[in-house]
Amino acid sequence: MESLLYPCINACRKSVCLDGLWKMQFDPSSCGKESGWMNGLPDSFSMPVPGSFADLFTEKEYRDYCGDFWYETKFFLEKQEGKEIYLRFGSVTHRAEVYVNGKYAGAHEGGFTPFVINITDLVTQDARNRIVVKVNNELNETSIPCGATAVLSDGRKIAKPYFDFFNYSGIQRSVYLVFVPKESILDYDTVVTLEGTDARVDYAIQTSGSHEVVTEIFDRKGNKVAENKGKEGALFIENAHLWNLDDPYLYSIVFRIVDGDQDIDKYPARLGIRTIQVQGKKILLNGEEIYLKGYGKHEDFEVIGRTFNYSVAKRDFALMKWSGANCFRTSHYPYAEEWYQMADEEGILIIDEVPAVGMMRSLMNFAAAGAGGKDTRFFMADIVPQLQENHKQAIREMIQRDKNHPSVIAFSIFNEPETTYQEAYDYFKPLFDYARTLDRQNRPLTGALLVNSTPDKCCCHTLCDFISLNRYYGWYIAGGPDLPEAEKAFRREMDAWNTVCENKPLIFTEFGADTSAFEHKLPSVMWSQEYQNEYYEMNFRVMDSYDFVKGELVWNFADFQTTEGIMRVNGNKKGIFTRNRQPKDAAFLLKKRWETKS
Repeated sequence: MESLLYPCINACRKSVCLDGLWKMQFDPSSCGKESGWMNGLPDSFSMPVPGSFADLFTEKEYRDYCGDFWYETKFFLEKQEGKEIYLRFGSVTHRAEVYVNGKYAGAHEGGFTPFVINITDLVTQDARNRIVVKVNNELNETSIPCGATAVLSDGRKIAKPYFDFFNYSGIQRSVYLVFVPKESILDYDTVVTLEGTDARVDYAIQTSGSHEVVTEIFDRKGNKVAENKGKEGALFIENAHLWNLDDPYLYSIVFRIVDGDQDIDKYPARLGIRTIQVQGKKILLNGEEIYLKGYGKHEDFEVIGRTFNYSVAKRDFALMKWSGANCFRTSHYPYAEEWYQMADEEGILIIDEVPAVGMMRSLMNFAAAGAGGKDTRFFMADIVPQLQENHKQAIREMIQRDKNHPSVIAFSIFNEPETTYQEAYDYFKPLFDYARTLDRQNRPLTGALLVNSTPDKCCCHTLCDFISLNRYYGWYIAGGPDLPEAEKAFRREMDAWNTVCENKPLIFTEFGADTSAFEHKLPSVMWSQEYQNEYYEMNFRVMDSYDFVKGELVWNFADFQTTEGIMRVNGNKKGIFTRNRQPKDAAFLLKKRWETKS
């Protein structure tokens, strides 16, 4: 296996960030490989890496570009003694082929998790080296997220997503050269058990060799509180300081491969002492019941698209905490790793979601599905084997990357797929089973269910440890003057879920109404801020009527970009905050509720 551990620098390890202005060139005819572009791009322009290229252009055909495109950069490699040299991409959307000094180095499918390539034998030390990456952002039904690619009359390709967010693409997260010893730490797992005021931390470490491993835990002041030897074992912390929402205390855990008194490799990480479990209708953090309050989000901001930015992230965490939120879902893909690191520090919980979205053959199928008037069958035999393999890989990479973050309390295996046919259960059952083998912490698994996934029709809700519903009563269903009818219909569905949730919690992972930040109307009308408040007040009345409801993640944290369409005015406007992170009126309604809701 190649290690997905986040890069660090110490006496044993080194990393060099390759972010900056790279060269880029579009390849609409897919002639680059045949023309030898892996040896250098013939007619390039500059492009930020990391970056989402779409919003950096003023021409539509470049913003909406779909197909092959290439990146190139050069770096000087100092001589490295006894090191393996890896190239680590945080994400390339949606698939990449990597060449080093003109030679094929490796490839990756999936646009939201890291991949690592050993380039030790491809680079020249004490010399300049060239990296070239061939990227493709086309959508299809065997890769996630799902969609299609159309060809216009002029020969241009355009993306046809089956999902309601913009298909931002490119090398969207940081690129590193990583230097590690030939015998190195590849991965690790930790599992916390609370024993009164003490904690037991079981650990397992994977290395590429046979030397002894030492594991140490240090408190925030740098005092060593536990130590053990071996690739597997247990560490005991007396009077453990727990990681929780009000006090996200982090220990340091350090893994060392040793040869006598010498460190062969060393990898430090953070450790939060916390447990998470579902018990009956309750979700328990450190054995105490919690109610999830917060948002579905997107990695989305003006100009930078899906690129991670510390200032934007800091503002988002500040707004979440200001509003009384304690949780968000990484809809609809794993976010940049820095989000999880910050959530660990901020004491915000995360439902981590794999990019399994669009598993229905039209973006607008949700409306037809809600009306019950369309065959939404998706998991047909011709696409299932390859789709399931790509889905499985995405689950594996998400859990491998994020499993040791205390902020991550659950994994979501899908968002709004077709679930009303037996084929859906047959598709998802092996994926849920596989996910359970990957996470030693045995976190709960869930998936967000579309409106046609009612308890009498859905074939997949039994796979979930807690049920997650995306519901839009009062918006897509019976909106505006029909809001009282929407409430009645909502209650009828919830009465039906009551029979299913006798011993299982349910949370809402989406509910919201598109709202213009500039629209006020009395009496209210849809799209006005007054109506957004009325919509939420109705939804909260219904949710508060059922004791098995244990969470509410509104849709969406902020307005975000989507594909053009008659239902979207320059993007989805369901944000509680505008795209530039200013509050709409509903933000104050949520703040008032969440500061007292527990």
